[in-house]
Amino acid sequence: MEARRWHSSYPSGIPLEIDVDAQATLGSMIVRAVASFAMRPAVTCLEESLSYAELGILSEALATFLQQSGLRKGDRVALMLPSCPAFLIGLAAIFQAGMVAVPVNPLYTPRELKHQLQDSDATCIIVADQLQQPLQQVLEETSIVQVLTAPVVGMKPIVGQLVALAKHAGEVQQAGTAGGGRTCQPLVDAILQGGRGGSLSPVAQTTEDIAILQYTGGTTGVSKGAVLTHKSVCASLAQILTWVGPTLAGSEASMVTPLPLYHIFPLATALLALSLGCENRLVPNPREAGSVLAELKRRPFQMLVGVNTLFNSLVNTPELISVDFSATRLVIGAGASIQDAIAKRWLAAGAPPVTEAYGLTETSPSATFNPPGRSGSIGIPVPSTDVRLVDESGHDVPLGVAGELLIKGPQLFSGYWNQEAETRKAFLDGGWFRTGDIVVMDELGFMTMVDRKKDMILVSGFNVYPNEIEAVVAMMTDVLEAACIGVPDDRSGEAPHLFIVPRNMTLTPEQVEAHCRSHLAAYKVPRHITLIDALPKSTVGKILRKDLRSRLAAEQSNA
Repeated sequence: MEARRWHSSYPSGIPLEIDVDAQATLGSMIVRAVASFAMRPAVTCLEESLSYAELGILSEALATFLQQSGLRKGDRVALMLPSCPAFLIGLAAIFQAGMVAVPVNPLYTPRELKHQLQDSDATCIIVADQLQQPLQQVLEETSIVQVLTAPVVGMKPIVGQLVALAKHAGEVQQAGTAGGGRTCQPLVDAILQGGRGGSLSPVAQTTEDIAILQYTGGTTGVSKGAVLTHKSVCASLAQILTWVGPTLAGSEASMVTPLPLYHIFPLATALLALSLGCENRLVPNPREAGSVLAELKRRPFQMLVGVNTLFNSLVNTPELISVDFSATRLVIGAGASIQDAIAKRWLAAGAPPVTEAYGLTETSPSATFNPPGRSGSIGIPVPSTDVRLVDESGHDVPLGVAGELLIKGPQLFSGYWNQEAETRKAFLDGGWFRTGDIVVMDELGFMTMVDRKKDMILVSGFNVYPNEIEAVVAMMTDVLEAACIGVPDDRSGEAPHLFIVPRNMTLTPEQVEAHCRSHLAAYKVPRHITLIDALPKSTVGKILRKDLRSRLAAEQSNA
């Protein structure tokens, strides 16, 4: 790659490019990790821990079962689980068996679940015990023929039984019929059957094979399946490793992942942990600050990942000050821009600075990174990645001018599953992916997020970005959270409508408006201010502005 503006801003030791051809498949990466880090803890959840050797034994047995149950290379296997060991066991098994993982939001309604299962044409699903009800409501309308039910914890005792099966063939419980020719059985039994059934059959895979169908969050429309290949995911991992590897390599580090693994950011973090031989400490219910704090306080850790809303929740919890951060080397924030007010309160609580990163489902997810400890921008492009900032016509904008971020690199997805038209719309000539994010680049190559292109508000011809308004309002001590959307307006075309979750119930819309007028140009000041109890969020903690629009539309239609 030719020299780019941001290359001079790379920390010492960061290469300009990664060796893409040297990347293997995810299945081979897992096998290598199991062999290299056998005695290290691989995953811990609610005080139950599995070593790399145990993860390898369980996942290989499950991979054998999947093959022997009739599934073939390339078949889609859905994972509808909270963050727990069974998720990682299932993921590792799918890759080793040569199949395609389809992570599913465990909080999906039957309607949302049906769409993803039908769209992916998955034939097997590993589902948490407590999540079977929504699945049963749509099962007959899908291609699922194999249902495996899994506990959140309780996988460790199976290891001993598998070792015994390897020496003495024994009887195991057979699958029960779920109706319509489908089978349903506990994941434990499936693993035992695989352990008893023989050896895993080798699968001829290339880096161009599909590894994951990662569905977009659907924050602006219908969720689409991004096709992530072994090459794109391994390239992304190699890019992330150039930044965080020097911080974590060479020791038996542990990282806390208080985010749902079905999302691309924590999923990549989990794969990163495996490649480094780290212990991944999972939190099944990360939406409860108490559960996250309990894990943080359990014992010291070297790395923590989170999103803006998670950090905001933690800084509003007095117990944060009792967390031991003495061993913490890296705190990564992604998924949404870390608001400056929250970053300052996080530091004031005694926590290490948040290092901000940026990525998307379509970039597997690596795109940009900051030097450790730096926030306030989304960073600079990772190795082997080129970017452009363009206007509405696709022309490059001058330095310092806001434009849509375009990305090109080996970590890019290969398209949307069964959606050729959407795939074509996502790219410009030359293979440039349109992120839909509006950013500004400075002279050193660092980029600052302005907002989502689709969330921009056009007020009397002026561009108004919700992120800016939300960041200003977050400065108010009586504001817990805020979200802004554009609404139709007879005078200006559109106007900002601000929703606020107050920390202090004495807060009034008039106080908020006065604060905004002292920090924003008049046309940016919200025309409407609504105080509410809670903001709608995705399970990863991203505020869903589209749900606020739907709420307003429903209220207006009922008026």
